[in-house]
Amino acid sequence: MDALQLWGLDVIRAIQQVHGPALDNFFRVITFLGTEEFYLVLLPFFMWCIDFQAGARLTIFLLFSSYLNTDLKDIFQEPRPFQLDPNVKLSEANGYSLPSGHAQSAVVVWGGIGVWARRPVVWAIMIGLAILVGFSRIYLGVHFPTDVLAGWAIGAGLLGIFLVTLHKIQSKITELNLVMQLLLAFAVPIALVLIHPTKDTTAAMATLSGIAVGLELAARYVSFNVQGLWWQRLLRYVIGVLIVFGLFFGLRAVFPAESETFYMALRFFLYWVVGLWVSLGGPWAFRLLRLA
Repeated sequence: MDALQLWGLDVIRAIQQVHGPALDNFFRVITFLGTEEFYLVLLPFFMWCIDFQAGARLTIFLLFSSYLNTDLKDIFQEPRPFQLDPNVKLSEANGYSLPSGHAQSAVVVWGGIGVWARRPVVWAIMIGLAILVGFSRIYLGVHFPTDVLAGWAIGAGLLGIFLVTLHKIQSKITELNLVMQLLLAFAVPIALVLIHPTKDTTAAMATLSGIAVGLELAARYVSFNVQGLWWQRLLRYVIGVLIVFGLFFGLRAVFPAESETFYMALRFFLYWVVGLWVSLGGPWAFRLLRLA
């Protein structure tokens, strides 16, 4: 245990001096705002009901961030605080500790929404959420303060890169024909999985591939617009999310165990289908049902 870890544990213990059931539950709710499950609910809502293109870009950005976070964790292989002192554990967490995925994704997602909104009040709320999500990881004893600081810094750096390069990348892709666009949507995610083949990288890149393929096809064959009456937006979201969870849990129930042959290939297929539904299947169905 090095000096930085000892200092981090001291900070966690000091923060937890005021913990209790109500505060524990509050920060568990806050930390949920940085989970994959929450984003699986939030980002489709943004795409289908608020701004389709902005939601799609934000989702792709988050998936790249998730891939990088997994890479960095496997490089540093830092233990979590509760692995050094079980007494600080107030919540469950798996994998390595550095950098904090919750802190990184919170800056990416909430910061990205702030950029989209371009309103000081929204910016203040988004920054507050990102700070709270990161702090909750320290409070719950699942990350050192340095993990959270690193996550915030990496997320902010990625957000800056995203803002600078977004329009250049989009213009380059739109210049390609459909075949090349689809080839790119398959080749880049698969190459990244082959570079670092893990469960998490496979899930992130498969979803990215499915969304990218769907976006290219939807741009040509589905005239989707998020505008509509409030009940249309609500109904399309409820139907869409129910199918997302149906696909996710239904396909996963029949897939082989992790130790069996073809597990990673089928995992890629599962997340690819979910991504394709969000970007193409859902918008097409909403048009068909006259909900968009």
